[in-house]
Amino acid sequence: MKKGPPPALALGAGAAMGGGHDCSPHPCFSTCGVRGRSKLGEGVLFYALFALFGLGCLAWSLCAAVLHRVLPRQAGIRLGRAAVTGLMRRFVDLSQVAGLVECDLGDLDALAGQGPLIVAPNHPSMFDAVLILSRLPGVACVTKATLWDSPFLGGGVRLAGYIRNDSAVGLVKATARELRGGGRVLIFPEGSRTAEGEDLSDLKGGFALVARMTGTPVQTVLLETNTGFLGKGWPFFKRPRFPLRYRARLGRRFSVEGDLPGFLGELKAYYADALARRDEGSP
Repeated sequence: MKKGPPPALALGAGAAMGGGHDCSPHPCFSTCGVRGRSKLGEGVLFYALFALFGLGCLAWSLCAAVLHRVLPRQAGIRLGRAAVTGLMRRFVDLSQVAGLVECDLGDLDALAGQGPLIVAPNHPSMFDAVLILSRLPGVACVTKATLWDSPFLGGGVRLAGYIRNDSAVGLVKATARELRGGGRVLIFPEGSRTAEGEDLSDLKGGFALVARMTGTPVQTVLLETNTGFLGKGWPFFKRPRFPLRYRARLGRRFSVEGDLPGFLGELKAYYADALARRDEGSP
């Protein structure tokens, strides 16, 4: 069902790492974008940073493919997950320093050291995993099977011991094994990105089944943005309006018991309501 624009942040946010000022700051942010730069210059700089990020991913993927063959499994997983977090965080930090992206991700730090736990964000864009992984070291991420064959990401996801989503049975078994070992798992319950201007997609049931089987709580994360950049249907080379603003806040923590369809319906309704009330400052 069509409705108004997706949850977005007020456009008056300021930035902690950029220069300049904004006359109408939004309380969710302490950063503000750099002014005085041409739109062309912003676009060139942003995609140059993306190219640098891609080269970093490729270089690490090639190194990780070798390390995956020689390191003990657990040592490889620890190194692989730490490297992914470091790479993602550097990209986010550089984008903020350049004044192109403004992020408020501090709530995610409260999840450090917690586990077992299923971390379940809504999914407005392809950028979501980068943002969350930049602040959650050691988390296992459920990934599309195609990423395992990517020259840019394949080596890294294998070394990190991420969970390959190529079959429902395999996904459930691998996720349960990670959680029973005390780990945290990042999974997007929608399975794919929400199209701009659309309701949330129906939630997939696999993560809920694992949560019930293992008695693991589901921690919702509410991602908000002022842009449709890299959302479903957004062409990669379509220039967005800068600065891109992202906020992550911790939502309600659910225990999964009883009827799975009932739980999925409750969770979807919670996401919709909590995102609609974003300006109240609490989930």
